[in-house]
Amino acid sequence: MTQRTNRIGPELLAPAGDMERLMNAVKFGADAVYLAGKEYGMRASSPNFGPEELAQAVEYAHSNHVRVYLTCNNIMRNSDLPHLPDFLRSIRDAGVDAVIVADMGVLALAKKLIPDVEIHISTQAGVTNWAAAQSFYELGAKRVVLARELSLEDIAEIRAKTSKELELEVFVHGAMCVSFSGRCLLSEFFTGRDANRGDCAQPCRWKYALMEEKRPGVYLPIGEEDGGTYILNSRDLCLIEELPQLIRAGVTSLKIEGRAKSAYYAAVTTNAYRCALDWYAEHPDSALPAWIREELNKISHRKYSTGFCLGGTPGQVYETGGYERGWEVIAICTGMRDGYAVLSQRNRFFPGDVADVLEPGKEPYLLPMNEIYDENGNPLTSANHAEMTVLVPTDREIGVGAILRKKIDG
Repeated sequence: MTQRTNRIGPELLAPAGDMERLMNAVKFGADAVYLAGKEYGMRASSPNFGPEELAQAVEYAHSNHVRVYLTCNNIMRNSDLPHLPDFLRSIRDAGVDAVIVADMGVLALAKKLIPDVEIHISTQAGVTNWAAAQSFYELGAKRVVLARELSLEDIAEIRAKTSKELELEVFVHGAMCVSFSGRCLLSEFFTGRDANRGDCAQPCRWKYALMEEKRPGVYLPIGEEDGGTYILNSRDLCLIEELPQLIRAGVTSLKIEGRAKSAYYAAVTTNAYRCALDWYAEHPDSALPAWIREELNKISHRKYSTGFCLGGTPGQVYETGGYERGWEVIAICTGMRDGYAVLSQRNRFFPGDVADVLEPGKEPYLLPMNEIYDENGNPLTSANHAEMTVLVPTDREIGVGAILRKKIDG
């Protein structure tokens, strides 16, 4: 089992929906990643990891002193059980550090079949009090992922009244569900896709209106906006400025939601929270630099909220079911060559554009791209082919894997 090196404070746990996302999370500062196999995870829409991919992911993470936790937290049915023992053994053989479970039967089976693998209790279990947390510990759990519905005071009391060896994990960033601890039936009711088995269609993000039974087809808006309201659409969670309070409350691990989100999302959120944790460690009584907080506005997101953390409620986004998208990735740096940054294109850009460059652990900086060239040194009027090689002259050394992005017009 690998351990974090040269870092203090709580663990930063990042999402990994595939190998590219995992590598970004590792590169941009995660202490641990969580992912899923092809079965039993709560994000069926993510690519996830087959047996060979999982072994490669664990090897890569461990070689970088990053731990790997695997989700096995579906709400299990009888039909899921016959193959479960083989699945558990396979993830043990791949070298994962912990398995995340929500089901008591899975907990018992994991404890019996893979005793050397840590057991973490999923947020799907809905742990909201110290007695439940302590009971899971006594049943063999190393860690409990607390329900999102808790306040700082709730978390502190759970910490104070449970065994000190029990680790506490909380979500600090990402999408929130309108249902308690993610246990929702809307998706299955409307579409036949079971949210509790990783296949949520997100009907909480749809637009709704009232209809009186004797007036079919006559829709009555619920809110003030014409055409209906997104009454179930929760804001996204963002606790980056509350990290010192969470640390004082006794949290062991800070978790970023988003295994179904992009590799860019994994990089930006991990980097922002890594920089925030490092800042607070060195400046415990100082406000967070504005650039760190601003990074979280450079990803696709819904309006932010502190959730239940400060004792309030998350609030809803009534006017739209979509995301706020103000930035796009235009290129990834693959190296330097004779005073040129070598870029792999991701979205179209032009001479005269100014790129915002993100490198791990650093404040982003601007790169004017007054001239751009193809890989043979010929001038370009645009970089408009997917993954084409583009050369940009610069006096600044840009690291391999640096992400270049720009603000979307309008």
